Amino acid sequence: MLRNMLSSRLVRRLSTISAITPTISSSPSAPSAAPHLLAQLKEERDPEKLFLLFQRHSSSRLLIENSFAYKDMVSRLAGAGRHDLVAQILEPQLRGPLGRRHGFVLRVTSLYAHASMVSHAINAFYIYPTTKTFNAALSAIIQSKDLAHLAQFFSETPRAHGFSPDSFSFNLVIKAFSDMGFLDTAYLYMVEMENAGIKPDIFTYTTLMDAFYKNNQPIIANGLWNLMGLKGVRPNLATFNSRIQYLINKRKNWQAWNLTEKLVSLGIEPDETTYNLLIKGFSRVGHLLMAKRIFFSLGQKLCSPNSKIYQTMIHYLCKNGEFDLAFKLCKESMSKNWFPNFDTITKLVEGLVESSNHEKGREILELVKRRVPPMKNLEVLKALLG
Repeated sequence: MLRNMLSSRLVRRLSTISAITPTISSSPSAPSAAPHLLAQLKEERDPEKLFLLFQRHSSSRLLIENSFAYKDMVSRLAGAGRHDLVAQILEPQLRGPLGRRHGFVLRVTSLYAHASMVSHAINAFYIYPTTKTFNAALSAIIQSKDLAHLAQFFSETPRAHGFSPDSFSFNLVIKAFSDMGFLDTAYLYMVEMENAGIKPDIFTYTTLMDAFYKNNQPIIANGLWNLMGLKGVRPNLATFNSRIQYLINKRKNWQAWNLTEKLVSLGIEPDETTYNLLIKGFSRVGHLLMAKRIFFSLGQKLCSPNSKIYQTMIHYLCKNGEFDLAFKLCKESMSKNWFPNFDTITKLVEGLVESSNHEKGREILELVKRRVPPMKNLEVLKALLG
């Protein structure tokens, strides 16, 4: 009932708007041994041996000051399911002199979050509770998808420890609730953010707009777009792409094109995502000429076609029977080591065979054979070519 009331109020409100480094003791490892140690850690594949090697050098300045080495170690041990070994390395360091250093506690809290070790991340936060360590702990809770815990931790913890959430804190929570589909709650966190004296930023608006567009609530999304303008927040490329995506999904391709021109007029350069959306949108409704115009204009812009753009263009060329051009673009793409998916290549070879271009079909097959790793089902292509 409450959720429905919130949703109704939200629609009414936005419909209206729519209308308008610590000090460490000397390392026991000599500097000349540094590259060798890092190479050993990188090459070690056995989790137990990696743990023992890291533990043996845990007091080394080289490791303590190398955040990448820590993150790589945690990623690999957690990936192997050895969270126990992660804790055996980090917990003793938290209990030692380093545990009195804010920067180190922040790193460990973030590492536990990276390893999805929620309770460990929260315990590390309590050693040195600040806004930054709080944000790291929030990231860990978000990974658990326990939104009740997230809401409680966000509501109670800052006040209990004498600090305040910052814009990053609010944006983390807004994105978490948006991603899980609780859009009214996400919006209310933005209201709370403003009430706390923190101005919602472009990330806040883009996150919420994108979520409302994806959940087919364009009235609220458009209201947020206009609210953003009223508040003096300038849209960025991600904001435009979110709206363009929605328009393309609704087959409003010319509106999407006009929005792209507005984007350019603001001095924002469209990216590969923008152009891929436009090419897909126009191709899907039969405006292949416009799609080709966009594709070939990329050579005159800062943005060049990437693998996804080639895939989209080749797919729709094949779908519309333009196999000669599809063949040319497929060769270009594969020369850059960008291989269209197997279904698209199969459709291309079928089309070339049906139009008596067996030689071109065989040329595509030879290029596909060079792919690393090898593409599966090559026998299907061979059979098509006889």
